[in-house]
Amino acid sequence: MSASGRIVVLGSLNADLVVAVPRLPRPAETVLGDRLRTFPGGKGANQAVAAARLGGSVCMVGRVGQDAFGDLLLQSLAADGVDTAAVDRDPDEPTGVALILVEEGGQNLIAVAPGANARVGPREVERAADHLNSESVLLLELEVPLPVVDSAAVAAHQRGSRVILNAAPATAVLPEGLLRHVDVLVVNEVEAATLFGSSVQSLEDAAAAGRSALEQGTGAAIVTLGAAGAVVVQPAGVSPIGAYPVVAVDTTAAGDAFVGALALSLLRGTDLVAAARLGAAAGAAAVTRPGAQSSLPTPADVQALLDKGS
Repeated sequence: MSASGRIVVLGSLNADLVVAVPRLPRPAETVLGDRLRTFPGGKGANQAVAAARLGGSVCMVGRVGQDAFGDLLLQSLAADGVDTAAVDRDPDEPTGVALILVEEGGQNLIAVAPGANARVGPREVERAADHLNSESVLLLELEVPLPVVDSAAVAAHQRGSRVILNAAPATAVLPEGLLRHVDVLVVNEVEAATLFGSSVQSLEDAAAAGRSALEQGTGAAIVTLGAAGAVVVQPAGVSPIGAYPVVAVDTTAAGDAFVGALALSLLRGTDLVAAARLGAAAGAAAVTRPGAQSSLPTPADVQALLDKGS
């Protein structure tokens, strides 16, 4: 299989079990919600589908269990044209599961049982590396073990591939030197604050976090701020990205839509600021529908928002 013009995603695959609630519960409180719904998800799989649905050639590398959730995830990826030949069926661990509560207005609360995702290791790094060259992009997130993320980023750069790291879920410590092998770091305000140790509430805060990322070696950084838009930080300067006004139904996978669209845009030769604008439109489109992969936009969805403007 040729790696030319291909996005390779090494990351997580989860079944998302979602309950809509009138408001998120406080500790020790029970809140009655709507019926349980099951969606294919996982940050890795979501970003793979996001890029593929927008027209990209995408290969997914990861692990699922030998169970019905694993069947669901592989079928969902294949339905969007994602190559799943490098997704293993783990004989001992179940498929990862995310338990998600979504309140009116779209805000969510998520707990993840990693399952087979926690067993992603050197074998998957080798599989990802086999599909990478100077015309490909590697997408990484943090729902698989951190040493795997680190090794994959190094292997990608050795093959001349660009690396996009979505440092999510939030973590205070990355492997030392990892950011030197990252071309674009993407974080939201919570992830940026956790990673760089300072509150991120404004565009100025986001720019400062992005500059911290550059000081640690990343080529560029994007800090997303939800309804406030995003900030692109490059050595040449800071570029704010306006948000696209939409009515939010469910914010699950909005960041994944952003990253998938960003990766595809960069693969097609778009400059980083323009690619981030397209990512912002994709993220905005995603929050208008429930679920993770079910909410990810088509090219027509994104174009409609781009035509309206931020």
